[in-house]
Amino acid sequence: MANINVVNLEGSKVGEFELDPLFAGEVNEALLWEAVKHYRAALRQGTHATKNRKKVSGAGKKLWKQKGTGRARVGSIRTPLWRGGGTVHGPQPRSYEYAFPRKKLLGALRSALISKINDGQLTVVENFDVQEAKTKLFRQTLNKLEAKKTALLVEATQQIDEKLYLGSRNLAGVELVLASEVHPYDLLRYENAIFSKAAFEALQETLKKNVSKKEAK
Repeated sequence: MANINVVNLEGSKVGEFELDPLFAGEVNEALLWEAVKHYRAALRQGTHATKNRKKVSGAGKKLWKQKGTGRARVGSIRTPLWRGGGTVHGPQPRSYEYAFPRKKLLGALRSALISKINDGQLTVVENFDVQEAKTKLFRQTLNKLEAKKTALLVEATQQIDEKLYLGSRNLAGVELVLASEVHPYDLLRYENAIFSKAAFEALQETLKKNVSKKEAK
């Protein structure tokens, strides 16, 4: 299987990382589409609402007697048949989130990583040990790693280094996530993906355990 270079924060090669055979497969675009659709559905606020008959203004008094007037019978000025009345079967606040199988999600994550590797947009760094928590210096570091536009930074540890967090949080188009939280949508959204070696190892191990041999072909 092919290897991927491991670099330091200066962009210099310091080693190699052997990729698992599961990254030799093809990109499943249909699965990626499903994963992105699921992610974006969960982002929807679902706060849209229309007023039904009981919520619009107006009295509930019967406007005229039922019979004998020659007019159509009507029970309230709030009837949906009249202008200004309530809306029937209109949208109401709800969640658009739905269940998505974990194996499908991991399969989509594998496809997203293969796409990044094939396009040369995935970088593995030895670590994210930055010297100072300064945005300007961190921007210079990303430039050295050839991530001059948008970038997704993926770290392995559950406790992200404070200098790394402070140095990257104010950069437009840069997001820092944990390896356990990275989503296919994140990898597709950002042009460059920069993993720490530990993060990529952890993610590769997770995919090996959960992606079947049939899916990896």
